[in-house]
Amino acid sequence: MKQIYVDQIRERDQIDTLFLVRDKIMAMAKNGKPYMTLKLMDRTGEVEARVWDRVDEFSRLFERDDFVRVSAKANVYMGKMQIVVQNVQRVAEESVDLGDFLPVSGRDPQQMQAELQQLLGTLNDPWLAQLLRAFFDDADFFKRYSQAPAAKAMHHVFLGGLLEHSLAVAALASDVAARYPQADRNLLIAGALLHDVGKVAELSYERSFNYTDEGKLLGHIMIGVEMIEEQIRKIDGFPPMLGTLLKHLLLSHHGQYEYGSPKRPKTLEAVILNFIDDLDSKINGIQTHIDRQPDRESDWTNYHRLYDRYFYSPVDRDTLDMADADVPDAPDAPVALQPGAEKRPKRTEPTRGKHDAPLGFTLAEQLKGKNLDLFSTTDDKDKS
Repeated sequence: MKQIYVDQIRERDQIDTLFLVRDKIMAMAKNGKPYMTLKLMDRTGEVEARVWDRVDEFSRLFERDDFVRVSAKANVYMGKMQIVVQNVQRVAEESVDLGDFLPVSGRDPQQMQAELQQLLGTLNDPWLAQLLRAFFDDADFFKRYSQAPAAKAMHHVFLGGLLEHSLAVAALASDVAARYPQADRNLLIAGALLHDVGKVAELSYERSFNYTDEGKLLGHIMIGVEMIEEQIRKIDGFPPMLGTLLKHLLLSHHGQYEYGSPKRPKTLEAVILNFIDDLDSKINGIQTHIDRQPDRESDWTNYHRLYDRYFYSPVDRDTLDMADADVPDAPDAPVALQPGAEKRPKRTEPTRGKHDAPLGFTLAEQLKGKNLDLFSTTDDKDKS
């Protein structure tokens, strides 16, 4: 039975609980002594673990994707929680509850499926409607599509993440198309729902989230284009140019070559999709970072390495005060706090400097200093 979850670990805690091993790396310190770095996860997140002693002995006991019981001491290193392992042993899969270890979408699966069906019913392009039905009416495909995460690390990293993210991007696409009628809504919706379709094969998610061999060799963009081409070939008379425009949305949705796009956006719909995909992934990534620190006393989060900054998110003072207030025992009646007697945390002012730079990665920044002629002819990046 799992006693403590990742999001409950605090500095100087002595923990003894179960984890799923997401990653296992052997290395050598400068003094020639071996050490091991582990990524341990449960449904609330992951924590880095270091093994400094008995490294060879422990390494033989388990592999990546195994369940382990870990005894360790928690500490904060460079602003990030880390645990130093004192003992570890492998645990049989039959003795654990898998629901304790894999994060899942907070949205109801039936509700998301109903939203998808409603959205498909609004399409009035018969070719795109038929193509999308070929995907989503396939029970085996939809099972994978509705279970897959949207990425390995950056955003929507949970079971059901791909469906949740794709629906959010499709909703944004519908809103943008309503504001800009010159954009092809049918094409945008199809692109939104299929832009990451290759992730059903790029990522493995039966135990932990990782890349498949196909994912490492091809990537989800190439896989997705191949999946669309396969379905198009089964539809007699499907307009070739419509297929080309749809595949261009997949090939360009990362925006720039350095972010993994084989092509840059060269249609209005492609530019829109690049923006809204980026918007939803960043919102989810930042909100997840904020939510992982529910007990912080400062209005500022811990440092986010990817975005190279701290984020401002005011703490709920009333909730914090009630949790921290030192109220004496009162068996007969509750004791009311006197006005002004609440224990309030000291507010930490943010440090100004390099972390206040813009988030980056917007299309404008990607194009800065580059050839702006839209018509001129990696470590994996999970930008979506």
